[in-house]
Formats: sequence, C-alpha cells, structure tokens
Amino acid sequence: MFVDSVKFSVKAGKGGAGCSSFRREKYIQLGGPNGGDGGDGGDVYFKVDNNSHTLRFYKGKTKFQAQNGEPGMGKNMTGKNGERLTLVVPPGTLVIDSDTNEILFDLVEDGKEVLFLKGGKGGLGNTHFKNSINQRPTYAQPGLEGEKANVKLELKLIADVGLVGFPNVGKSTLISTLSNAKPEIANYEFTTLTPQLGMVNVGEFDSFVMADIPGIIEGASDGRGLGLKFLRHIERTKVLLFMIDMTNYRDLKTQYEALRVEIEKFSPNLAKSKFAIALTKSDASENKDEIYAKFLKDFNFEKAQNLDELDSTKPIFVDMISSATNQGLKELKYDLFRVINL
Repeated sequence: MFVDSVKFSVKAGKGGAGCSSFRREKYIQLGGPNGGDGGDGGDVYFKVDNNSHTLRFYKGKTKFQAQNGEPGMGKNMTGKNGERLTLVVPPGTLVIDSDTNEILFDLVEDGKEVLFLKGGKGGLGNTHFKNSINQRPTYAQPGLEGEKANVKLELKLIADVGLVGFPNVGKSTLISTLSNAKPEIANYEFTTLTPQLGMVNVGEFDSFVMADIPGIIEGASDGRGLGLKFLRHIERTKVLLFMIDMTNYRDLKTQYEALRVEIEKFSPNLAKSKFAIALTKSDASENKDEIYAKFLKDFNFEKAQNLDELDSTKPIFVDMISSATNQGLKELKYDLFRVINL
C-alpha cells in the first residue's frame, strides 16, 4: 500500500521525579539528605532513510511517545534517562504542524537526523535543597513534561523528470521501457493508481530518476480522477515531460491545453517549471509527420530550443516517440538528461 499523507500526535518523554531520601547507616547518626535526581525524558528525532519509500508504517496510528525518565534513588543515584524516539521517514517528507499548517522540516537528505521535540528535564533530588537553615529538606522536584505536537507528514517523491498526461497515453510503458520500474500496464484508463519511480541509465556512469503519476483528466482540479491527488509528487522535479497521445480521440492541441490548465490550477509554481513534450504512440499514428508539424505550428513551438536562450513559456524540445517500437526513446533519454543538467 502506498501511503503519502498521515496525521498523528507525538510527545517527548517526561522527566523522572527527584528522590527524597536520607542516609541511614548503623554507625552514622543524623545522616543527611541523599536523594538522587530523576532521569531526563527521551527526545524525539526524525531520520531520513533512503530504504523507506512510503509512510505506511504510520497509517492508522494516532500517537507516538518517547520513553519517560526514571525517578531518582537514594544514595544520590540518578535515574536512567528515557530512550529517545526516532521516527524514520523516506526522503522528500514534509513535517507540518497540523494545528498551524506551518512547515517545520523538509527532509530530503538520506541519513539526516533532526531533533524535533525535547524531553522533559528530570527533577532534582532533595540533596540539592540542603542548606544551613534547612538541613533536613523533604522536598524533591517532580520531572518536567516533555514537549508535544500534532503533526502531519506529507511525502513528495524526489525525481528529476515528472511524467504528465491523460490516462492511457503510455506513461507507464515509457517508464518501464527506459528504467527498472515495473508498473502495471494495460489497455484501459487509470491502470496506474499510485506514483512510480524508475532509474534511467544514461551511458555507463550517468542516470536520472523519472516519476510517473496517475493520469490527469479534465476537471481534476475539481476532484475528478486520481492525478491531481498525486501531483505533489512531481513538484520537486527539475523538468516536466508532457506526454500526448497521437492516437487519442482528443486532438493534440486539446490534450496539451487541458493538461496546462489543470496544472496551473493545482500550483502556479509547478506550471512555471521547465518542460518538454513527447508525442506518444507514433507507430500507430497515420500521417504522423503531418500531425507533428501541425502541433508545432498551432503553438509556434520549435522541435528543440537553443539551450543557451530558453523561452520558459515553450517546451525545451518536442520529441515523437513509440515505446512499443523504441522509436525516438534513445534521443528522448539524452534530451532529458541534457535538460536536467542545465
């Protein structure tokens, strides 16, 4: 199960209470106070782990708490500190205060640990309160409460290229052909129900990560379909690849304009991302060269822009591909790699 959003409360450990005790030994009269301090409560940390890919562990759980500190003991013995709680999350996780919607952390670096909540301080034992006036203090401090918070975790996958298109335009076929991803592929809409990541190798030493999300349909910004729900997973991408089906009943112009509208409604910032276009299923399209030329003319696009003088309102390149016959895939792969490294 792919889970990319969860809510729960979390609390650091409470400090242990200080001890109120007195020295009692056979040959020592009037033994003084010797109550030890309480242990500190456990802290709460977030840790990024690249081996984790979903927030599924937190699904259905409502509360997490670090261990409390143990109380102090006689003979000036300090209680044991509470063990810390480490919440492991995948790279790309946003930690949000669910009470204020403030973004607390944006966790993207593998292995990074951040302190989230501080455990409560342990109370002082009665030995600290001895003085010339009060030589027999019976008071010891209670431990302090640990910090607590209500949080929401949102996962935004980290990828270099994000695939955008209507359902059944060939996104899953492309990512399965170019990368190690193995998404479900079938000849019906909404085959892809969850985001998919794939590593695309470019030569022997270079690679980039491609992200596929469920198809977007008209009205997605109003809650139709699945694609809009997962659009946040391509917000971090360096380039968007619009995939437009040359065999679809919608013409190319209609498909492209509808996708731009839905992305603009979802996030104006995402709509300003660098982008390119792939016209898919060219092997099954009659008069593909004429259709390709007409699409470029309709929008005054070029086959490929000069990388030194980019116009951000136009695609960096427009490739014609077929994942079934591998037509244009090698060129697409290298074109994307060049754009990523701009």
